[in-house]
Amino acid sequence: MTATPATTETAPARSAIDLFSDEVLIDPYPAFAELRETASVVYLETNRAWALTRYDAIRDALGDPATFSSNKVAFNDDMNHALEGTSLTTDPPDHARLRAALTENLSPRALRSLKAEIDEKADRMVAGLVERGSFDGIDDLARAFPILVVADMIGVQGEVRANILRWGEAAFNVLGPMNQRTIDNFPIAGELFQWATTVQASDLTEGSMGRAIFAAAERGDIPMESCGHIIHQYVAAGVDSTIATLGNALAHLGAHPDQYELLREDPSLIPSALNEVLRYEGPVHAFGRLVKEDVDVDGTVIPAGEQVAVLFGSGNRDPRHYEDPDSFLVRRNPLDHLSFGYGVHGCAGQGLARLEIHAVLNALVKHVKRYEVGPSTRNISNMMRSLDTLPVTIVEPA
Repeated sequence: MTATPATTETAPARSAIDLFSDEVLIDPYPAFAELRETASVVYLETNRAWALTRYDAIRDALGDPATFSSNKVAFNDDMNHALEGTSLTTDPPDHARLRAALTENLSPRALRSLKAEIDEKADRMVAGLVERGSFDGIDDLARAFPILVVADMIGVQGEVRANILRWGEAAFNVLGPMNQRTIDNFPIAGELFQWATTVQASDLTEGSMGRAIFAAAERGDIPMESCGHIIHQYVAAGVDSTIATLGNALAHLGAHPDQYELLREDPSLIPSALNEVLRYEGPVHAFGRLVKEDVDVDGTVIPAGEQVAVLFGSGNRDPRHYEDPDSFLVRRNPLDHLSFGYGVHGCAGQGLARLEIHAVLNALVKHVKRYEVGPSTRNISNMMRSLDTLPVTIVEPA
């Protein structure tokens, strides 16, 4: 439970907006705009957290882990307790050792060796879908492709492989406040935790990333008990955010055919287009931070011990930082978007996510001249900005 906000010379801005209501989760941008125009930091009475709303305030906080600690990333105490000791909730200097084990197999050098295989898988999957003429962009592509890639990398088979999607969704939902979504997903997230804490090297395929984690523990690079934590993070964080971003890319490129045509004319714009997708609609709704000492944010003091809600999507649409922020422009190339975080807790798997989505987009522009998207439905999640369905029709194959 957070403390009552301290009194300052200028009373802090307050709002009754509930970040985790269905209305806001379906379309957060009107709420983000209202909060952003109110102040850089706004106390959310319903969520009992301080929302960071503007680009500069968010970037500064992410770059200052000593003040804005990751000890409290979830919005309920049970999950913050369960995540203690993981790289997600550990601050420097201990964070560096845990993150090194997590990222050893996600380095640019390691990922280069996977590129050809990932490109080939993407090309084969997209070509098959184009032959069908129509498909669901989420089930048939945005979900299917990252699960295929990550399950192979971790080395899981059978029932575990089949559970990755529901486990990943649950792992993000339980980071929210103790609402019905969180309560409903705790048992499913518990299945993932139980599996990750009992999995053995022999359960994973030879040559997989999962086996490599156990090999690191055997060499003494990491404690053996950390293996399960790391594999848990691969499953929990390595799939859902990529699914969300890939689905958002398909949706927004389909809704903006002029921008898709720019990619077809110049596929070298694909990295820029992905950065714009991440800025325009990032995968993560909000993340928590714990304020370790009183801190002044643009004239408002947040007292020590309070929780902050980092609103990545609000910062990414801040007109103080981006010109015409509500327009989707693939040539913008916003390299400094906030969707992968910033600083020591920047997304560890962003290199793999980029590799996967670049592969799909390259295959798409190769095989499809023009496609249309129908009305989508949203997967309402406490933490993830993702679609549940997206009808895709191939109007003109390449």
